[in-house]
Amino acid sequence: MVVHATITAGGLKQQLDLQIPKNGSGVFRAMGSDHRYIWNRKPVDLAFRQGRIAVTAHVDATVEMLGTTMDFPLDLDIAAEPVVSSDYRARLQSPTVEVTTSDRRLKLAQSIAGALDNIKEQISTQLKEFAYDLRPLIAEAHGRIARPIDLPLGGARGCAVLTVLGIEAGPTVLADGIEKDLAVVVAPSVTLPCTYPSEAPTLPPLANVAALPTGPFTVSIPVAARYEELQKAMVLAFTDGKLFFSKEFPLLFMEKPEIYASKDQLVLKLHISGPIDKYGIHTTLDGDLYMSGHPTVVDNEIRVPDLEPTIETQSFLLRLKAALDGNSIRDQARDALHLDIGDRLGEVRKKLSSDLTFGDNHGCLRAAVSKIEITGVHTHQGYLRVYVALTGQASVYMPCPSSAVTAK
Repeated sequence: MVVHATITAGGLKQQLDLQIPKNGSGVFRAMGSDHRYIWNRKPVDLAFRQGRIAVTAHVDATVEMLGTTMDFPLDLDIAAEPVVSSDYRARLQSPTVEVTTSDRRLKLAQSIAGALDNIKEQISTQLKEFAYDLRPLIAEAHGRIARPIDLPLGGARGCAVLTVLGIEAGPTVLADGIEKDLAVVVAPSVTLPCTYPSEAPTLPPLANVAALPTGPFTVSIPVAARYEELQKAMVLAFTDGKLFFSKEFPLLFMEKPEIYASKDQLVLKLHISGPIDKYGIHTTLDGDLYMSGHPTVVDNEIRVPDLEPTIETQSFLLRLKAALDGNSIRDQARDALHLDIGDRLGEVRKKLSSDLTFGDNHGCLRAAVSKIEITGVHTHQGYLRVYVALTGQASVYMPCPSSAVTAK
């Protein structure tokens, strides 16, 4: 899951202005004695040049010298490469700090005592400690992704889990701010019954990598459905537990559907019962029919469009061909055997859209699912597994645009 992270120029400028010292003081030695100086910084300006951040500011300095005080204008110029460390902090790597002046009087003081170097050192020390903490926002997203998705599975309790294996960061792009792609590497799985972890998963360290896939991401999530649910859904098409399927024999009915898996197919067992008194046949049916087919998903419903009687059932129907229409039994069984999985798809969509949309003025994450499709249906001994592929996009903003602020 690729998340595009943006630290805006305005947000970065605000953080730099807060963390770069606004004033300072010190002493320098000139003409055999110590002299005191103080300085005050104006608000910073931010620019980007040659892959580095450029911070400039005007500084007003006052020097006590020769029994008087003198004011000097200074210019502060900082250049550094922005990086995001493994602890999710945006830092300034290899910063260079220059403090210059066009005033010849302070140039004289610099040559004697290094007043400018003192100011430079004070700012450099603070700059090395600069950090823009991304961890709270990423940790919140990580916790939401790792939270199990509850799946309604009849009487059982199941869930889909996106286990976070790692978080990777691509190269930094400077474009009126700091932009970087973050990839959350997940391993989807289904747990029956659902077991919640006893402790919240730990946010893994950030791994900086050379490249990441960009643009919308696709996540394939398995969704489970138990065979008992298919049976219950099928019974809804019956009347008082019975499906009367023949106009010629209105008392003949199917009942007690049972569904189970056999290799890659679903097997439907139906009990058929009722009297037959026509075409020279006088009997009462009381037996089981078996049909098999391959499950698929059509319009968010699990269906078995190729459901056909097994060989044994075909032989049974062949003996009663004059009285029973085997195709009618098959077609009505096909129509009755379906299960709407729209609710499950809604839970998965919610997981990767509304559940991953949160934040406040300081930072926010926005996610949306643009496409959802079924890519496969697989039978298992106790349940059906449906693979749902979601295509979406996600972005982190620091700070959050005012038009998109929502409460956590």
